[in-house]
Amino acid sequence: MPHAISELAAFCLAIDTVDDRVQQAALRTLLDTIGVAAIGSMTSGGRASFDAAPAVWGSGRSRVWFSDRQLTAPGAVFVNATYSASLDLDDGHRGAAGHPAAAIVPAVLALAGDRALPASRLLTAIALGYEVAVRVAASRDVNALRTTDSGLWCGYGTAAAAAWLLGCSAPVAAQAMAISGQTATGQYATGWTRLGHTVKEGIPWAAANGVQAAFLAAAGHTGPIDLLDEASVYDRTKLLDRSRSWAVEQAYFKRYSCCRWAHAAIDAALLLQDEHVFVGSEIDEILVETFERALTLPNQPAPTSNEAAQYSIPFCVAVALLHGKAALLPLEDRYLADPAVLALASRVTLKTSPRYAGAFPSTTPATLSIVSGGRRFALEVVRPKGEPTNPMSGEELAHKFDALTSRLPISRMKIRSIAETIRCFGRESTTADLLNALCNPS
Repeated sequence: MPHAISELAAFCLAIDTVDDRVQQAALRTLLDTIGVAAIGSMTSGGRASFDAAPAVWGSGRSRVWFSDRQLTAPGAVFVNATYSASLDLDDGHRGAAGHPAAAIVPAVLALAGDRALPASRLLTAIALGYEVAVRVAASRDVNALRTTDSGLWCGYGTAAAAAWLLGCSAPVAAQAMAISGQTATGQYATGWTRLGHTVKEGIPWAAANGVQAAFLAAAGHTGPIDLLDEASVYDRTKLLDRSRSWAVEQAYFKRYSCCRWAHAAIDAALLLQDEHVFVGSEIDEILVETFERALTLPNQPAPTSNEAAQYSIPFCVAVALLHGKAALLPLEDRYLADPAVLALASRVTLKTSPRYAGAFPSTTPATLSIVSGGRRFALEVVRPKGEPTNPMSGEELAHKFDALTSRLPISRMKIRSIAETIRCFGRESTTADLLNALCNPS
């Protein structure tokens, strides 16, 4: 029987292009990722990656977004993936229980370099990389894992997309994926650290590593191509099933810059507030009943960094109730010292509900109850806004993009040019058009 990783590679290399429906899904993912990266470029982690990249990666022909800097392909991937993942606003996939696009989109654009690839080729590469990454992640028993961090698996997707764009053979692509998987980030502190940090899920490291793995495999390096054959870890049927729809078509998108596991509670809080018109200062207590895995987050009511806040359901619910949903697009550092937010977050209790046993990763539900003025209000949200079964509209995705890119320190004309280039990215477009709009800051 062929190795599973070899079959995945053969599947990828046999694809010439994906159909228009899948390309449109990849285009939504491209638009969302670039919008998220725009605001991520202004974070401390984003700036640190940008400042350190020349010394770490060296100069080359791949472009760093929102600047005129050019680095090696892995270097550009690393910086742009840091931008994309830093605020936890990037898209995700329920089956993978994580975030593919923050790795895949930067990798594909970096490999385009200074070549004028047709839009269809770029979008196909995104769909293929997304597919491989999600298949690997979803083939595991997610509930048995120590951590679901995306850095453990997204590198398979960047390696596959890179090998496809570089024109590698299927055996070389298999080696690239094996090298990437064997050298993936360990994410050792996840699950016990209570300190917010900019490494987070390790997405930039894994994304850059996958691209490096493709170059290494093309030069003759080899990896353990039986890596995905361990039946106790990977479900071969899920890895290789070709009857289902493309994974990129099932992406979810986020309205709030925090862990997806908090979104159902936030949606419920805002819906209750809209219906009953109470203010945050009148709230006596809040109870969030949710799935068990959500209680493994640090969930600090008084986080000391933006990254720690992203993984705190009490804090994010309090921000939303006191300052509205716009305060989470993105979550700003100034709320870390907001006494009203901290006071309300301290009145939030988290509890697992037996109703949600086995719900994750298919759904991330919550029931939120608010006691205010002696009255109790409760609402259940099973599928938060942005899920494929509760989607954000094209207009809502465009609003998110505009809200995030509007903060870039560049001219309004340039911001409009970026938006229009992405929205019109189609049959007559090339990657050169997109990168010229995206990377020339003036």
